[in-house]
Amino acid sequence: MKDILQQLEDRRAAARLGGGQRRIDSQHAKGKLTARERIELLLDEGSFEEFDMFKTHRCTEFGMDADKPAGDGVITGWGTINGRMVYVFSQDFTVFGGSLSETHAQKICKIQDMAIQNGAPIIGLNDSGGARIQEGVDSLAGYAEVFQRNIMASGVVPQISVIMGPCAGGAVYSPAMTDFIFMVKDTSYMFVTGPDVVKTVTNEVVTAEELGGASTHTKKSSVADGAFENDVEALAEVRRLVDFLPLNNREKPPVRPFFDEPGRIENSLDTIVPENPNTPYDMKELITKVADEGDFYEIQEDYAKNIITGFIRLEGQTVGVVANQPMVLAGCLDIDASRKAARFVRFCDCFEIPILTLVDVPGFLPGTSQEYGGVIKHGAKLLFAYGEATVPKVTVITRKAYGGAYDVMASKHLRGDFNYAWPTAEIAVMGAKGATEIIHRADLGDADKIAAHTKDYEDRFATPFVAAERGFIDEVIQPKSTRRRVSRAFASLRNKQLKNPWKKHDNIPL
Repeated sequence: MKDILQQLEDRRAAARLGGGQRRIDSQHAKGKLTARERIELLLDEGSFEEFDMFKTHRCTEFGMDADKPAGDGVITGWGTINGRMVYVFSQDFTVFGGSLSETHAQKICKIQDMAIQNGAPIIGLNDSGGARIQEGVDSLAGYAEVFQRNIMASGVVPQISVIMGPCAGGAVYSPAMTDFIFMVKDTSYMFVTGPDVVKTVTNEVVTAEELGGASTHTKKSSVADGAFENDVEALAEVRRLVDFLPLNNREKPPVRPFFDEPGRIENSLDTIVPENPNTPYDMKELITKVADEGDFYEIQEDYAKNIITGFIRLEGQTVGVVANQPMVLAGCLDIDASRKAARFVRFCDCFEIPILTLVDVPGFLPGTSQEYGGVIKHGAKLLFAYGEATVPKVTVITRKAYGGAYDVMASKHLRGDFNYAWPTAEIAVMGAKGATEIIHRADLGDADKIAAHTKDYEDRFATPFVAAERGFIDEVIQPKSTRRRVSRAFASLRNKQLKNPWKKHDNIPL
């Protein structure tokens, strides 16, 4: 019996070494952790339960049958993050460069199936050279099996991808279908075709970092939701994100202890909006002053900065925040902002996370590049996402809400539950100057008359009261009481039930 137990321990020790000490040292030399070290950091200590430790590939071509390392380049299993169950796979770059084979894919598919069945998030730690060329079409089939499960899991359990090394070719499409993608600066990249192929086909000379590094995907393409300095920081931030999310679409997000008075009055908010309507202010200040303990987890911070998305807690409960940022493009909606916010709103709606919308929007960004880029369709995505969402929706208009952008930003007409406005709010078809020049076109030559007409328009329409008189605004509130009013609104909506008409699925304007 002792011999058998020792044999088990020996085999486990060999499996834990992956591709061997030399390759582990090489991984460390690049500033990267090994696949197992990553899992240890991500999960609660001692909570990891591994599957398929001894699984090996079945390829016999190109001399592959002589090298069959246990685990086949990916570590899979489940564990807990702050006591809540998650499933995880971590690709091991020390074994065949983490390349995906038929059996490697089977291991990933097994935990995807279990996560869907048992209702727990899936976290993928990606560090792979792509398809295992020696296996040919079997490897491609493996990828497609993983993709299909990503699709089936979408909206059922949260899916998080962390890119911690190369991710190229077909490998990028699995992360692309997950809810959140995080990257590690300087050691990870994603692209469909690498720099060498790009040079051959298009004659463009580009580095891997420029083509698909963390900076590219967080600032330009919006493929990634965030980038972190190293593996340790990335995994710590994933733990923090998981704390905001429900385990699946049948559960509510977790409720955390809070030490912040829900009725807290924040006097500084009474003066946050400048006297001059064209002077910007930082909307993040409002978000942190409303949130429990000032804690705000921002999503896609470096992309489309004219809109802010992320998670806060109110009375210990998760709330998704969408807010215009007057500091960037005056808070205008454009193609990028609409796409970013629409995806975030749909994620929140999938997982029953209430949505707080903070509005200061002068309209959609004008210009040929926006029209040629399809701002009509992209703006409609955000409109569609808000109108489709059945979760509790609370909106606060702080300053400008003009034209169609007023409608789009979770207005009463898109089934907003509570729509508040500050006294500084201006709800109108357009700004006073533009409106006056259209209405009083005949007086355009007389500056005094135009000034008088503009003042008259501002007094009548550049206020929240016309909208409040019609019931489009439920209440004009004092800025300093925003946290109390919003907290009470969400508390009253905890048992909200709203169902859309039956359909197979909608056809959002993609």
